Amino acid sequence: MARSHDALNTDNMYTVSGSDRHPAPFSHPGWRFWPGLAIAGALITLALAGLGALVWETSLPSVSELWQSRYLRTVVTFTVWQAFLSVVLSLLVAVPIARILARQPSFPGRSALLRLMELSLVLPSIVAVSGLVSVYGRQGWFTSVANDWLGVSWNLYGINGIVLAHVFFNAPLAARILLQAIESAPASQRRVAAQLGLGRRWYWRAVEWPAVRPVMPGLAALVFTLCFTSFAIVMTLGGGPAATTIEVAIYQSLRFEFDAGQAALLAMVQLLICGLLWWLAARHGLTASLLPDRQVASHRSKAGSSLKTRIADSALLGCFVLFLIMPLAAILLKGLPGIGLAFFPEGSFSVNPALLDATLRSLSIALPAGLISVSAALLILACGSTSSRPALSRLTDVAAYLPLMVPPLVLGTGLFLLFRPSLGSSSQGLVLVTIINAMMALPFVLQMLRGPMGNLDSSSRYQADQLGVLGWYRWRWLHWPRLRRPLALAMAYGTGLSMGDFGVIALFGTPGQPTLPVLLYQQLGSYRMDAAAATGLWLVLLLLTLFSVFNRLGIPERKSGRNAHSQRVATEPTHA
Repeated sequence: MARSHDALNTDNMYTVSGSDRHPAPFSHPGWRFWPGLAIAGALITLALAGLGALVWETSLPSVSELWQSRYLRTVVTFTVWQAFLSVVLSLLVAVPIARILARQPSFPGRSALLRLMELSLVLPSIVAVSGLVSVYGRQGWFTSVANDWLGVSWNLYGINGIVLAHVFFNAPLAARILLQAIESAPASQRRVAAQLGLGRRWYWRAVEWPAVRPVMPGLAALVFTLCFTSFAIVMTLGGGPAATTIEVAIYQSLRFEFDAGQAALLAMVQLLICGLLWWLAARHGLTASLLPDRQVASHRSKAGSSLKTRIADSALLGCFVLFLIMPLAAILLKGLPGIGLAFFPEGSFSVNPALLDATLRSLSIALPAGLISVSAALLILACGSTSSRPALSRLTDVAAYLPLMVPPLVLGTGLFLLFRPSLGSSSQGLVLVTIINAMMALPFVLQMLRGPMGNLDSSSRYQADQLGVLGWYRWRWLHWPRLRRPLALAMAYGTGLSMGDFGVIALFGTPGQPTLPVLLYQQLGSYRMDAAAATGLWLVLLLLTLFSVFNRLGIPERKSGRNAHSQRVATEPTHA
């Protein structure tokens, strides 16, 4: 007798093992929906609770102080101006570099250059600043050339250094994202453009600009937000009150002036500006592809392939490579001789306890933060994919990207005030730092996993439903083989972003118990440049080691015989 549809659905919630039927773990539909919704609600609650606690505990100044106080007016104006300049210059560099890489898809070292451009996302700001100081500082290579050969006076500190550092970080990331957009242009448009023999200008208008135009609003908003909320770069290269941003002013208000009201007011201004910017970007067509994808196809552009064009492309690309390589090379050259002394001071055989403690403390914060951000991203994506209500999907997305707009310093201070009666030890403060770092890494981790989570073909889903593969077994045999490498990469990025954090730990950490970025800042502040270079190099090597380990963990184990065939069937999409 044929069974009813309800009976089939009931049987699919079980896994047959011999003659017994056992419910598949986590097979109830609520497990795919409620955890992600709870995470989104927790993110919104934490953000509102942090801001609310800061406002509740202090007397909020009048809004009129923003234009009556010369200091606050200067801070807000400078923050917007430096972020605007950084966005314009980053895009002016990124657009031609992306077009050159699209025209030249097969030159030697292209793959290494793309990986180097991706490194800017996780390279600690304080490490890059030390390299930039070695190249563009008072005794730097570039400064010597500019003064001796060109007769140009150059000062790294102030808006010059801040914008230069922001371009160093954001131009490679923007170029990588724009390259991905250009390479995703329809092949039919490329063929028509090649048949018509379009030049570089008309090829840009007909093929490349329509491909990058949808990405531009979100990319500009992302770069502006990263520059607007920059802390370590401005803290190190600001050079005085005239070059202070809102994030640094919040830190000074909380750390030195103990004026939480002014910090809350500045936080609301930052939240209003960033929120308004993202709202405008969304209204003009916000794209979801705001992080580079490693699996994009390469297409050779037929526009502008003359010898003169190739020489110009090579020269411009060479300058861009030098711009990226010189600070990293300075870190390597200055840090390599002193890294041994950093671990074994004065030729002793005992490991430097300060560096070892800072390393362990950084790992104890970064690894849990990366794990929390990856787990939260998976739950939010699962909730968004299973929800039939667009409003709930938008709610989870807003909650995930909320950390980009809420200043982490204000969030941490508000949560500290909220949980102050129960926070009595430094270890509990580190737990708070770990949670905030996980929240800050969540938007980037979510972007990395969004594509792989949505790439599961409908035929595989249909077969899994027919076979009753639900709950834990569905994750183990259907999702895990496809998500193993993206999860490892997301874990590496989440850990790396937390490893290089300098904002929250600078506020809640103690000088006697620093993390590696705080230790590096202390060494730069005391003009111990050799020790700072060694610490910066060690931090970079530690990040590369973490990436290598997670990359190895993301490689599936090789199997032979029947197991290899089963593994291949599980990982390859099926077609009806």
